[in-house]
Amino acid sequence: MTDPKEIDESTPSVSEQTPAPKKNSLLKQAIPWLITIGCFAFLYTRVAGPASAQDMSVIAYLGSVFASVNWWLWLGLMIPYSLFFFFLDSLIVWRVINWFNAKVSYTDILPVRASTYILSIINEQLGKGAMALYLNRREGVPGWKLGSSMLFIMVCELIYLCAWANIGLALQWETLPEVFRLLPWVGMTIVAVFSVAFLYFRGMILPNFNLRDKDILFSFREAKLGQYALILVLRSPALLAAVFVYSEALSLFGIEYSYLQMLGILPVIFFGASIPGPFRAVAVSLWVILFPEYPAEMSAFGLVQHNFFILFNAVIGLFFVKRAQKELFEE
Repeated sequence: MTDPKEIDESTPSVSEQTPAPKKNSLLKQAIPWLITIGCFAFLYTRVAGPASAQDMSVIAYLGSVFASVNWWLWLGLMIPYSLFFFFLDSLIVWRVINWFNAKVSYTDILPVRASTYILSIINEQLGKGAMALYLNRREGVPGWKLGSSMLFIMVCELIYLCAWANIGLALQWETLPEVFRLLPWVGMTIVAVFSVAFLYFRGMILPNFNLRDKDILFSFREAKLGQYALILVLRSPALLAAVFVYSEALSLFGIEYSYLQMLGILPVIFFGASIPGPFRAVAVSLWVILFPEYPAEMSAFGLVQHNFFILFNAVIGLFFVKRAQKELFEE
């Protein structure tokens, strides 16, 4: 019989063989849900008062708002906008991939990009995975290289939203909430950080600091100033179209808001929509915060605008499923 003391100390113990629970991973998954629960609790408290004044439940009160909307007109606004966004969004992804990953045609990118809209409803990472699979199978592009391109697009998105928010503020300085006057400071901070980062990635400053050499930052090492500018120009028509669509859609909920006022707030709302969480709860809450006198109308408006937009994109993806399947899985 073997003496326990003679057992090789290098043999892993049971605790060592069993992977420890990934606490960080669980926390990461829980945070978006906690944010969403907090946002919906806030929305409930804002709607409950007016609902009670009308002797109605919150659900019934919101239902009365939904019943008052002309949904055919609303669909007439949202469907063309969703299609326009899809083609423009695909154009940007195609442009960036051709810069930093591989030479592929726009028509080949369309079905794969459309499929990512479907998969992203389930999980954002699945959507990115579909694009990575396509580029790896067709062009041998490693996943980290696509990840770098997606990160580049995200940074451009932040810059463009901040730029348009400041333009909107300048045009509507007196009518927008006072808190928006912090935007120029945010903009100057982003410009300063971007300037330093751009010089760093071009090797002009801190030459011995090797962070720039990480694979995920490949796109930033390669990117030229004109490429950043082009993405901002290409993305801008989508925002301007959204300003028109959201202003007109808001009027269907009984609230009039000028295009210039919408230009001032929509970039901030879209930034909120980018915060992870089901139902785009942060963006919905921002609508209610910005329009405190219309809590039920803005809750309903925010829910349908942001969530049906995601569903519309998924429906677009369904039309490309067969082609996407061919691009992703057939040799």
